[in-house]
Amino acid sequence: MIPLSIIQGLPSFNIIDLIDIIVVATLFYYLYKLLKGTNAVNIFIGFILIFITWKVVNFLNMKLLSEIFDQFISVGVIALIIIFQSEIRQFLVILGSKGINKRWKKIIFWKSYEEHANKLDTTPIVQACGNMSKNMTGALIVICKNNSLDNIIHTGDVFQSQISSQLLETIFFKNTPLHDGAVIINNNKIQAARCILPVSKNTHIPVSMGLRHRSAIGITEQSDAISVIVSEQSGKISVAKQGKVKQNLSLNELQKYLEAEFNN
Repeated sequence: MIPLSIIQGLPSFNIIDLIDIIVVATLFYYLYKLLKGTNAVNIFIGFILIFITWKVVNFLNMKLLSEIFDQFISVGVIALIIIFQSEIRQFLVILGSKGINKRWKKIIFWKSYEEHANKLDTTPIVQACGNMSKNMTGALIVICKNNSLDNIIHTGDVFQSQISSQLLETIFFKNTPLHDGAVIINNNKIQAARCILPVSKNTHIPVSMGLRHRSAIGITEQSDAISVIVSEQSGKISVAKQGKVKQNLSLNELQKYLEAEFNN
C-alpha cells in the first residue's frame, strides 16, 4: 500500500496538464525527426535524459542535486542554442512553411503572399535540365518559395530575366563565366547567377555526392527553397528539399515534382 501522505503530496492532474504533455512530446518528436541521421541527435537525446532527470530530482525534492541541475540547465540552454543554431533555423523554416496553410498566409501576409503568387513556369526549367543532362553539363538551380534568399542572391551576379531553357543552358555552359555557382529563381524570374550557397555539414551525405549536391542540400536546410541538380559526372537529375535528396529523376518526374511544389 502507498502511504496516504505520499498520495496527498502528489500534484493534481487535469486536462490542461495532458495537453501540455502532448504538445511537448510532439515538439520533441519533430525535433528528433529533424536531427535524426546527424551527429547532433546524440546531443539531443543526452539533453532530454538530463532534462527528465532534473524533473525527477525536483519532484523528489532533492535539494543539492536540484541546485546542481538548475545551474547546468540554465547554462546548457544557451549552449544548445549555439550548437543547434542551423537545426533551429531549419525547424523554424519548416514550421513557418507548413504550420500555416495558404489561406491564412494570404490573410495574414497578404502583400508578401501576392508577391509569390505567380505560378512557376516549370517547362523551360525541365527542358534545360533535360538538355544539360544529355550533354553532361553540371547545373544547380535554386527555386525560392516564401524565403526570397536576398542574402544568397547578392553573393552572385544579380539580374532580372524571364525563365528560358536557352538562358539556363547558356549560364551553365562550362566556358561561360557564370557557370560556377547556383542560379536563383524567385517569383517566376531568374534573379541571379553564380551565387554561393552554404554547404551542408551533414556527415551522412554519401561520398558520391560532390560539392554541388552538398550546396543544394545546404540551402534547403536553411530555407524552404527547392534545389534542382544536374550531375556533371553522371548527368542524373536530382532535387533537394528540407535537406533530403531525391536522385535519378526522369524529366516527367521532375515536371510533376515542381508542379506539385509550386503550382498546387
